[in-house]
Amino acid sequence: RQKRAYVRVYGIVQGVFFRSTTRSVAKRLGLKGYVKNLPDGSVEAVFEGDEEAVEKAIEWCRRGPPAAVVERVDVRYEEPKDDYDDFYIEY
Repeated sequence: RQKRAYVRVYGIVQGVFFRSTTRSVAKRLGLKGYVKNLPDGSVEAVFEGDEEAVEKAIEWCRRGPPAAVVERVDVRYEEPKDDYDDFYIEY
């Protein structure tokens, strides 16, 4: 079953390789979507693909890479749109 999740990660999550590691995790899980830094210091991501893979990506975001300090993760589920052909870092 396909699933789509919009995720915002708060804490020390910029400048700690969060985006590049998120991309690696998402690609390994076969997900599509994007990850990007936001001006308020948080990181935004959209994960779309297999339901189990989306949940694994969200769980990974709750920890992040070793240098990250994740304080909060907000998740909003949306209808899958299939509007990405890969997983990207957006700038």
